[in-house]
Amino acid sequence: MDLTALDIFRTVAEEGSVTRAAERLGRAQSNVTTRVQQLEEQVGATLFLREGRRMALTAEGETLLGYARRLLALADEAAQALHPGRPGGRLRLGAMESTAAARLPAPLAALHAQWPEVHIELSTGASRALVDEVRTHALDAALVAWPPPGLEGADALEHIPVVTETLRLALPAAHPDVGADGALAVDRLAAFAPGCTYRRIGEEHLARRSPDGSPPRVLELASYHAILACVAAGRCAAVVPQAVIDLMRDPPPVRLLPLGTCDTVLVQRRGYRSAALDALRDALLAGPR
Repeated sequence: MDLTALDIFRTVAEEGSVTRAAERLGRAQSNVTTRVQQLEEQVGATLFLREGRRMALTAEGETLLGYARRLLALADEAAQALHPGRPGGRLRLGAMESTAAARLPAPLAALHAQWPEVHIELSTGASRALVDEVRTHALDAALVAWPPPGLEGADALEHIPVVTETLRLALPAAHPDVGADGALAVDRLAAFAPGCTYRRIGEEHLARRSPDGSPPRVLELASYHAILACVAAGRCAAVVPQAVIDLMRDPPPVRLLPLGTCDTVLVQRRGYRSAALDALRDALLAGPR
């Protein structure tokens, strides 16, 4: 199949819109529409349902998307394999929000300075979702808190530790003193969506420290600033990496208790190799751990 057509199809599928796909690809909307139509004619199937301006994948489109991602990833890998000593090309990297904010700026700047032909496409998400995207070829590698909740089929993956995060249990400032195992005065956890390793750690910790062992109610939020604001308001607890607290010029008034450590690892598909990924790994391991 035409790799360019598959790339256009994948972009439309990811953006859900011809307009946004055209902007991302730097192409005219008419060209994107025509290439999608030509691909549909070639494979003999309708790939999208046109719902106004939104493009939703059909069942056949979902099937082709998995193959398109694998074919395009393999093409990128093949191109880079021809120049093993010269990192370049696109590298699709996923990372937790905390890692992207606290751990990536310096290594990515160093990588760009040494290898400007490497183009990083960075996306953020929960650890489990990022691992799933690596497995389905939507990402080339990801930085996640290990192990993600509900992880199965890890034999298809490789991972190496990059940094060990110090975790804190954030409590309202007025929370009474408690011992290491004493019952907490809050029964709600502010956290990211399911699939977040820190959320799982928080749920297990609060359940252990509940008078009746019941799991906490979870308030799902999209950023650490919102999470810590809810803790400061006296409503709940949270699990936060110390590195995130260190980034804040004026941390909110919360009480921070030690909660152990958790490894952040670089995950890739078993057997996947590229000079760009090797260069990224070197930059990550060169930093503080």
